[in-house]
Amino acid sequence: MKNINQKHLTLEDRNYIEQALNQDMTFKEIGKFLSKDPTTIAKEIKKHRIMKEPNSFVGYVNVCIKRTYCKKKNVCGKNCGTQCSFCSTCNKRCSDFEEEICTSLTHAPYVCNSCSRKQACKLVKYYYRALPSYNQYKNTLSTSRQGCNLSPEELVKLDNLVSPLLKNGQTVSHICQTQDIGCSKSSLYNYLDQNYLSARNIDLPRRVRYPKNKTKRPTPKDTAIRKGRTYEAFEKYIRENPDTSIVEMDTVEGKRGGKVLLTMLFRNSKLMLAFLLNDKTSNSVLKVFNWLESILGNDLFEKTFPVILTDNGSEFSNPLSLEFNDEGVGRTRIFFCNPGASYQKGAIEKNHEFIRYVIPKGTSMDNLNQQAIDLMINHINSLTRPSLNNATPYDLAQILLDKEVLKKLNLKKVTANEIQLKPNLLKKN
Repeated sequence: MKNINQKHLTLEDRNYIEQALNQDMTFKEIGKFLSKDPTTIAKEIKKHRIMKEPNSFVGYVNVCIKRTYCKKKNVCGKNCGTQCSFCSTCNKRCSDFEEEICTSLTHAPYVCNSCSRKQACKLVKYYYRALPSYNQYKNTLSTSRQGCNLSPEELVKLDNLVSPLLKNGQTVSHICQTQDIGCSKSSLYNYLDQNYLSARNIDLPRRVRYPKNKTKRPTPKDTAIRKGRTYEAFEKYIRENPDTSIVEMDTVEGKRGGKVLLTMLFRNSKLMLAFLLNDKTSNSVLKVFNWLESILGNDLFEKTFPVILTDNGSEFSNPLSLEFNDEGVGRTRIFFCNPGASYQKGAIEKNHEFIRYVIPKGTSMDNLNQQAIDLMINHINSLTRPSLNNATPYDLAQILLDKEVLKKLNLKKVTANEIQLKPNLLKKN
């Protein structure tokens, strides 16, 4: 049971709400556990739910509520003879179009988290996700506290009261003790720093004598990103979803400060992907994710990379941007190994050995391109493995992955006699 004095919903609260919605729990049950009114839970869900457009991967879908009985023809003016409800431009051109909205979105639970028909449903969907809602809440909380918290009239009143006293040599502490100024001492100092009052810092007898300390305190590493993404959370998620495909992710450095490789390995098939990055930054990793989604589509991306396990490197320090695209639509779930426990993603660590056969440690990758990396990866994926009963990762991937993924990522099998895992492989390219 949560502390009843806790006013704001925490990330843990939101994680509980997401999991409870996935299990089709009622708002009353959720509110009872969190010591919140059910209306609070409803408002939280409706305010922060994320829309997901109809599944475009399967082609055109008519979502007009009148489609089953509509007899209109020639709305587009092309005299094609096709009934408009079967036309791919019907929804965009018809003046009588009315989008069908699932009744689950107009009343509790307002989202599709627990819907058993969501995979086949072609209508607009809404989902509640803990991390985006928490980050949106933090952003709102931050922006609401920026600037002056007084109305223009209140600010003028404060200025007329305080500024003459400051110019007469009175201290801020004295004014706060003897006058009803309607704000705290720290707020008054902030208003002076931001020049909201006609009095200035120079009017304070001691303020200008002491320059601000220019020594910046080091920014602590943000461990908040690990909440809900720890290795323990990963193990729990896999226990609850045992059929989920796991992808391990890491980076491989060449010469320090130069280009690096972003590697991804499917545990079930040992198939490895590698993408050349200009630098080892979170922005470069994000570009790869956005590119992958652009060529695969959101649905196929989510199906191919449902769960990704990685380490705590700075290049993965923005997991929220990797989990959700620019439109806030989910595409994967990111989890982190425990610090200093790279063995928890041992499959990809071992597979890096094959990359080092071709690109020895310390070798610069600055003169390589993605075509050369694809060539190397195809040779690696075509190598038989005893752990796979002497099959190749590519062979298993043809069974376990969508063939569109292999095709769009230029994955091909190299014949056994042509496989080469030496630096000369890339020199010939």
